[in-house]
Amino acid sequence: MTPAMLLRRFCCCNVAYPATRPSATKKQLVFMGSPQVSASVLETLLNASKEPNSIFQLAAIVTQPPSARDRGRRVMPSPVAQLALDWDFSQDRVFTPERAGEENFLAELKSLNPELCVTAAYGNILPTKFLNIPQYGTVNLHPSLLPLYRGAAPVQRALQDGVKETGVSLAFTVRDLDAGPVIASERVNLDDHIKAPELLSLLFDLGSKLLVQELPSIFDGSARVKAQVQDDSKATLAPKITSEESWLSFDQPALVLHNKVRAFAGWPGTRAKVQIVDGKGELDTLELKIITTRICSREGVSSNESDIILHRDALLIPCAGVTALEVLELQPPGKKVMNARAFWNGLRGRRLRLLP
Repeated sequence: MTPAMLLRRFCCCNVAYPATRPSATKKQLVFMGSPQVSASVLETLLNASKEPNSIFQLAAIVTQPPSARDRGRRVMPSPVAQLALDWDFSQDRVFTPERAGEENFLAELKSLNPELCVTAAYGNILPTKFLNIPQYGTVNLHPSLLPLYRGAAPVQRALQDGVKETGVSLAFTVRDLDAGPVIASERVNLDDHIKAPELLSLLFDLGSKLLVQELPSIFDGSARVKAQVQDDSKATLAPKITSEESWLSFDQPALVLHNKVRAFAGWPGTRAKVQIVDGKGELDTLELKIITTRICSREGVSSNESDIILHRDALLIPCAGVTALEVLELQPPGKKVMNARAFWNGLRGRRLRLLP
């Protein structure tokens, strides 16, 4: 199959495909997700649906339309759509609407008589018309301990805040943002080094197992009874990350900056501007992408307030108070990620210092 054919088969948001009727002996589940972490949840569901004693099957998969990704900006199906291809999932039951409220899409979905919809990082608002379709409602895997960190970036904002514990919640979906009753949750203790991509993968992996565990209670109605209504007074928000937030400001404590590096790993990353000083005192500004850091104290380290030095194989950048940020890995413009010593050796005797 050519790439063009592959893409055409996923552009079904405005085309009415004949519905393939699933078996009526099992509960009919619709999965909705888009990025790689969603694909991991889908794979867990697909595997569980193939078990001899499975009580459900996948009636349909809903994901975002193909988009331009990677360095070449090639138009590609979402990771969820690609997984559906890899599993030979019936293509007339893979939907890629621009919006979940499209009438053609809702009509197609309704014709499948879905009994439950499951969302995991789908990336689209679900209107009331959609929520009214499945008999047992819609449930969402959200990577936080609701009502904490409701919104688009719960993992990133939790790491940015430096929390020591987070988790994943399985909750019924309502029109208000991440505000539905919580069916179950799983807690995770955090160390000071885990980054957002790794934590996202961990939480959705735990969430997929939690989902499969709770499906029987959802289908028999007991999940509705045991689900805990969220306390809105304890809710915190996790707004979407913007690229403008990626800059590091070294007038802040090192801990604040270290947490930001962990939180923004992957996208948008964290950036810093420093000055290079040559032997003649001439200055040049260099923009660096900061990849891996840790925090330390500047006590006992001889340096000027604005000097960046190599200390124990790390760039030591002065921060607020007597703290310093140790940069272990970084990426100069147009080059690959490298360790601090390799970067330092490439300076060939030139000095680094903070911008005034």
